[in-house]
Amino acid sequence: MSDLPRTSSRRAARLAGLPLGIAGRAAGSLGRRALGRGDGDLSEELADQAAEQVFAVLGELKGGAMKVGQALSVFEAGMPDKYAEPFREALTKLQAEAPPMPAAEVERVLDTQLGLRWRERFAEFDGDAAAAASIGQVHRAVWSDGREVAVKIQYPGADEALRSDLRQLRRLAPLFRPLNPGTDIRGIIDELYDSTVSELDYRAEADTQRVFSAAYRDDRLVRVPSVLASSPKVLVTEWVDGRALSRISSDGTPAERNRAGELLTEFQFSSPTRARMMHGDPHPGNFLLADDGRLVVLDFGASIPLPEGVPEVLTSMMRLALAGDSDELVRLMTRAGYVGRNGLDPADAMAFLNPFIEPMREPVFHFSRAWMQSIMSVYGDVSGREFRTSRSFTLPREYVLIHRVLSASVGMLCQLEASAPYREIVQRWMPEIFPDEG
Repeated sequence: MSDLPRTSSRRAARLAGLPLGIAGRAAGSLGRRALGRGDGDLSEELADQAAEQVFAVLGELKGGAMKVGQALSVFEAGMPDKYAEPFREALTKLQAEAPPMPAAEVERVLDTQLGLRWRERFAEFDGDAAAAASIGQVHRAVWSDGREVAVKIQYPGADEALRSDLRQLRRLAPLFRPLNPGTDIRGIIDELYDSTVSELDYRAEADTQRVFSAAYRDDRLVRVPSVLASSPKVLVTEWVDGRALSRISSDGTPAERNRAGELLTEFQFSSPTRARMMHGDPHPGNFLLADDGRLVVLDFGASIPLPEGVPEVLTSMMRLALAGDSDELVRLMTRAGYVGRNGLDPADAMAFLNPFIEPMREPVFHFSRAWMQSIMSVYGDVSGREFRTSRSFTLPREYVLIHRVLSASVGMLCQLEASAPYREIVQRWMPEIFPDEG
């Protein structure tokens, strides 16, 4: 990893060069026409080149750059077809791939975090990384009692790099907007920045994972690996084999896709009740479909504490939207702080919740890229609905992460092209959403 830009100035220079590089390519190959008609508008011809440059840099830099790429990857299903294909492969790679840390650095981190006699805690330790993520990499090992374990090791300097990347990427947010119509990319980056401190301490992640692991112990549908040891920069958990949902999306059978979609929905809506938390980093690399048919959930660095379950405001909004009471929905959203001084059209309020409500209207809903694109196009019409909504709609800070997690989960279901009993699962765990049918 010696060629990886490590200092804040070098990393910032790589990120700052993105808009210049894209603009230069456009000027050289397509002329002024390729720059489009509006702010940040990329032409169809430029999409391939933008994808190659933007995501190559994001993947190489890891840190906040890779984290933003992973966060955006779940919305790939909603991209217009003219942009989606060139981005799909790059987005998938961001979910699981990055240059590995050299063995000498791995040993230095383990010496510091687990003590100089750390090798005595393992029967075996594979010095080659088995997987890589935004701020750390994972090694396969055997614990002293014979259990196979995953050892997650944080990259040296990850804390500084993460904060630096997110500050820089916030300024570059307009570059991504034409590729993800309707997605508040700057809001996603702001929320990611706010959650970085907790993610950098693996002891806090271990505490959260213990809560989830206990909540789903011996569950027939969901498995959360147990935690064996932790320190600020190292986390040791049970090793669990399985196929990432990114792989299921690309080459899974219809039955596997449907199974993964059903289990993902089950986990998403059961965890506020069972764990009193919500998994806060939903992207396909963090979920595996195990051979025994269960969903394996990984990476608990970001979570949403929900001591009372899903907030009543949100369940009431969904109940009103499901019942079609748009006027009362606007009144509730106004009281809850969703509406700016210009007011909110009832149709816009309903459209905002439609990605979650429409799948509840039939016993089995088929999530597809075409459906996701139709949903996103409502927000991407800059001359119509989005123009009005962007000036009258706000997202209360306390609900931002919940909305992002729910939206990302729908995005993953569409990537899977899954058919799932969404209504039945939601009704089982959140019956208050459904109006009295008696």
